[in-house]
Amino acid sequence: MSTGRPPALAAGSTRPPAELFDVALLDLDGVVYVGPDAVPGVPEGLAAARAAGMRLGFVTNNAARPPEEVAAHLSELGVPAVPDQVITSSQAAATVVAETFGAGARVLPVGGPGVAAALRAAGLTVVERAEDEPVAVVQGYGREVGWQQVAEAVVAVRRGARHVATNADATIPSPRGPLPGNGAMVGVVRDVTGVEPLVTGKPDPAMHAECVRRTGAQRPLVVGDRLDTDIEGSHRAGAASLLVLSGVTVPATLLAARPDHRPDLLAPDARGVLVAHPPVTAADGGWRCGGWVAAADGDGTLVLRTAGRTEPDGDDRDGDGLDGLRALCVAAWSRESGADGVRVRAGDERARAALAGWDLEPR
Repeated sequence: MSTGRPPALAAGSTRPPAELFDVALLDLDGVVYVGPDAVPGVPEGLAAARAAGMRLGFVTNNAARPPEEVAAHLSELGVPAVPDQVITSSQAAATVVAETFGAGARVLPVGGPGVAAALRAAGLTVVERAEDEPVAVVQGYGREVGWQQVAEAVVAVRRGARHVATNADATIPSPRGPLPGNGAMVGVVRDVTGVEPLVTGKPDPAMHAECVRRTGAQRPLVVGDRLDTDIEGSHRAGAASLLVLSGVTVPATLLAARPDHRPDLLAPDARGVLVAHPPVTAADGGWRCGGWVAAADGDGTLVLRTAGRTEPDGDDRDGDGLDGLRALCVAAWSRESGADGVRVRAGDERARAALAGWDLEPR
């Protein structure tokens, strides 16, 4: 995928990403919808992005449903989609198993209907029990996965079947907060058998590469809510990234992100493709974004404070409420000691309110 990465978060974007990138490679859970419902405003935002010339592809680690059901759900939410635009981690796992063991190989699926459907579509034989001698177990997310399926997987893996996980996401977003994801159940099989699974979903670049192939993207933008799958996957694929805070990533996690988990752009939700993104520049002994400055004090604590107004048009405006967080991120990531153990405090009352809103102010 020859895309050329743009500069890191500090560079921002003087033009809306929808004008700079030809295809958005969108994660789904936490980006387009949370639970059964769309993230507020996102369907309308994606429609506007399409009107601006940006095409959409959907790349999800959720293996529960086949692409046909995912596309139908997206269309119901006001994001028109067809199955060929949807790449699931079940498809990636099925491709790996078929290439490894050949057409017709026996495979035990664990997960929602999307897992078995992807295996059959890849020409593999789906079995239900360890006694059917599967050569592989493919484990993906499914709301109905319980003890019986996990137990069959354990027995099959102990008998020599290859354990393949569609993804290792520990959590999934929900209206009630993060809930156990496929990684939690994969961990049960791994811990009981002592066998490390092969993980085929994001951050492996194959899924993004397949979406690029299908869409013919020349300048793709990965849009996701997870650092360890979406953003790391974008780094591995050589694509630019936009992190949204509508899913599982919280500001404290972002501040401590390791280099391959750091996004190029940041927004509250996927409507961030429609607006320009402010740069973060070295200033006042720290890093400035809009009306905020973040700098380290004598003990290494990052201090966020309001910047003085220096531009006649008032550059202390904060269009999406994240300029201070952008400044803190670049300040944290620029330190020689890295981002581990990031501590923050407020330099004034406005900053105290901002940090409290991001749950960053020490208690």
